[in-house]
Order: sequence, then C-alpha cells, then structure tokens
Amino acid sequence: MPKQELVTIISELFTKHFGEEPTEVYQLPASGSDRKYVRLRSAAHTAIGAYNPDKKENNTFFYFSQVFSKYKMPVPEILAKSRDKQYYLLQDLGSTSIFDLLDAEGHTPRIKNLFKKSIDHLVRFHWEAGKEIDYSLCFAARNFDRSQILSDLLYFKYYFADLLKVPYNKPALLEELEAWSRTLSAARPQTFMYRDFQSRNIQVMDDEVYFIDYQGGMQGMPQYDLASLLWQARAQLPVDWKNELVNYYFEALKTLPETPSFNEMDFRRVYLECVLLRILQTLGAYGFRGILERKTHFIKSIKPALQQLKFFLDTYGHIPAHSELRQVLELLVKPEITEQFEGPSDELLSASKLKVRIYSFSYKKGMPEDVAGQGGGFVFDCRGILNPGRLEQYKTITGKDTSVKEYLLSKTLMPRFLESVYATVDISVDNYISRGFEDLSVSFGCTGGQHRSVYAAEALALHLKEKYGLSAEVVHLEQDEHTLGRR
Repeated sequence: MPKQELVTIISELFTKHFGEEPTEVYQLPASGSDRKYVRLRSAAHTAIGAYNPDKKENNTFFYFSQVFSKYKMPVPEILAKSRDKQYYLLQDLGSTSIFDLLDAEGHTPRIKNLFKKSIDHLVRFHWEAGKEIDYSLCFAARNFDRSQILSDLLYFKYYFADLLKVPYNKPALLEELEAWSRTLSAARPQTFMYRDFQSRNIQVMDDEVYFIDYQGGMQGMPQYDLASLLWQARAQLPVDWKNELVNYYFEALKTLPETPSFNEMDFRRVYLECVLLRILQTLGAYGFRGILERKTHFIKSIKPALQQLKFFLDTYGHIPAHSELRQVLELLVKPEITEQFEGPSDELLSASKLKVRIYSFSYKKGMPEDVAGQGGGFVFDCRGILNPGRLEQYKTITGKDTSVKEYLLSKTLMPRFLESVYATVDISVDNYISRGFEDLSVSFGCTGGQHRSVYAAEALALHLKEKYGLSAEVVHLEQDEHTLGRR
C-alpha cells in the first residue's frame, strides 16, 4: 500500500469533513497489525487517518464503535469513511497511552488511578455494551471457544517453545493443550471480551482514559481482559497492585445498574488460568514478531514476559494442572533461556556485528568511496523522483526539513520508491545477520545531493532502526563535514 495513496485519500476525507485542507500529514509508527495510520493537522483541527484493506475487520470496528458510543464509552468518534470502507478518519485521542506514562513515571498513585478508571469502563464493556452486541458481526470469530483457545496455545508452541528448541513429549503436550482448551472454553460467565485490553491500547488525555484497538473483540471470558491488563509483560505491575486491582473489579461491578450474578470463587480461579493463557499467547506473538520478524519492540518484551511466567509458576503451583506443559514452562524460565534475551536489542537480534553505512550524494560530484573494501553495496538513483529543488521555497533547505519531507511524501512517487528499496535491502540485511556478516553500504544519489537522496537515506535509517534495531551510520556527502573520498 503506497503511502502516497494513503495520504491523498485520507487528506480528501479530512478536507471534506472539516472544510479545510490539512497542513501537516505524517505517518504514525507501525504496530503489530497491517493497519496504517497517519496524523493530520490543519490550523483548527486534528484527526487520525487509517487504512486497512480488510473490509470485514473495518466493518466490525465501525459496528463496535457504534454500540460503544451508544453507551457513552470513551472510544474514538468515526468522523468519515471512504466509499470502499478501507480508509477512515478518527477522532485524535493524542499520542499518550497509560503504558507511555507508566514508562515515564513508574508505579505512581496517578498511574494506579488510571488503571482503576480503566477497570471502571471495563466492567461496562463486559456487562452493559456486551449485552447488545451481535456477535455474528465479529470479524475473526464470534466466540473465544475451544478452537480459539487451542489456537493461542499452539501459537505459543510453534512460535516460542519450538523456536527455542525446548525438548518435550509432542503427543502428550498436544493432548494436554486440547484438554485445557476444552475445559477453559466451558467456563462461565461469557461477556464481550475486548481481547487485547492492555495499557498500550488505553489513551490518556487530561487524566481521562480512552480506548482503541477493540476490533478483535468477541464473546468470551471477562477474566481474560482483566488478565491482559494486569499482567502485561512490559508494564511489570507490582504484586500488591495486581491483587488490589483484581479486587477493584468486583467493586466496580457494584456501580452497574444491574449487578451481574456469578460465583466469585469460580471467577477468580478462571482468572488465574486466563493469566497463564495470556502469558503464553503473548510469548507466541513475541516469538513470531520478534524472533522471526526481528521487530525490536517484541524482542525487548520477551525477557519481562518470561519473568512474568516464572513469577506465576512460583506463585501458583497448581496451575497448569498438566504435567507435560508444566515441564515445558519450567524449562523456558531457566536462566540459560532468559539470558538469551538480555542486553541491547541489536544484540538480541544477533545484529551487533552488522554495521550499515548509508550515504546521500550528488551524481555531479561522484559516489562515495568503498571504505570497507568489499566492493559491494547498493546504490539507488533518486533522479526519477520529482525534484523539490526546482521550487523556490525549497532551494535553500534539505530533505531533513519538514516541508521537504511533506512534499516528497504527498506530491511525488518517493513512498513507492522507498517501499521497493526497503524490500530489496531487507533481503540482504536478513541474510547478513543470519550469516554474521559485518558490513553493508547503501547509497542514494540525486542531482544535487540535497533533497531526494537526503530524505531517502534518513528514511532507510529509520526503517532499519524500527525493524531490526540497527543504528546505521548516515553521512550526507554534500551536507555534512566528512573526509570520505569519491569513486
């Protein structure tokens, strides 16, 4: 999906809705999904633009938003949709999540209060709005049933335990996972289950909480959402907080117009099983996104997730009630496993030996010399991209300046060009990391080495940082002071 097309269509939605064109458009960091987001601003307005090719998922998100808004739940207002429902415009709820504040402030009384406010709304998601939802409109599955639970458990098996080559009895483990999924799927009560109710998906503005990323919801165990919130690996909530906030869930239930009836002891027992299930599902996701796809955020999350698992196993010796699974989990939390995920993210990705040099240059003055003596590396010609330097307002600035970036993003084929560059360079980066190679150079040339090549070099450096955790050395031959020769 070219960013240029995303910017064009979303900007049109913004202009039609607000009656004025956006003056700023920039892409937001990618998450674990394939959805793409941009923030748009004008003199008087701001909004979030989204693109998702999965129309069924979008329809579920629109439907859930409608129901939640009816119950005055703090979710983003949908401002506009494209005719094909692949693009839409959302209320901008800011850039700060509870996780961001927790990371900055630590476990302060203010943060605990934000968690309590989140639980106040969680009980309403479960027991009020959940009563009205037509679960046949869920895009992934209508119920968190046996097959869904087993899928999460197998996700953990294949993408974490197997990737780390933990020894186990395969038939015995599969039989235990199937048995656990059957008993857990029969647990009651069943309500709306948010599915990914964690602090990263709870935005904070003026000390009030707002909720995003709920399109994966379905009917299921309410305990799963509580477990997701309180046992998020990177949040590392203190034990006394977890206990207090579980108790607070039951206090929040008393504020509902109709207090739900269920056995509290059974609820708490299933909650602990959901904690373990969520930890395992999370490790599966971290294995897939981190170990296989080499995404830095997920690699960094593995160690705290394993620490959560160890604490759980040490504290709740009766869960899981399956011997082979217990043995696998005990092996995974041994120091020799956890130590693999200590240190900087580039080391965790086995990429610490790979040094990437990125250059921009002018074809009039010549390409950079081969300082590594390898004789290789990529050279990309940016001269097929419309040149901002032809316009008077850009003549004295470079591809590092915001106005030039916006021009290249929205008025030229630079986004499509860079997608091809990323796909090409990634092949070599993956191969070089796996083979322990130590050097790769990538150069971008344009007419003057001022706008297009500078922007492309900076963009590739950011891409390598976000995907691989690599800090590339970037040198702009026509803009920076350096001692490099020319070929």
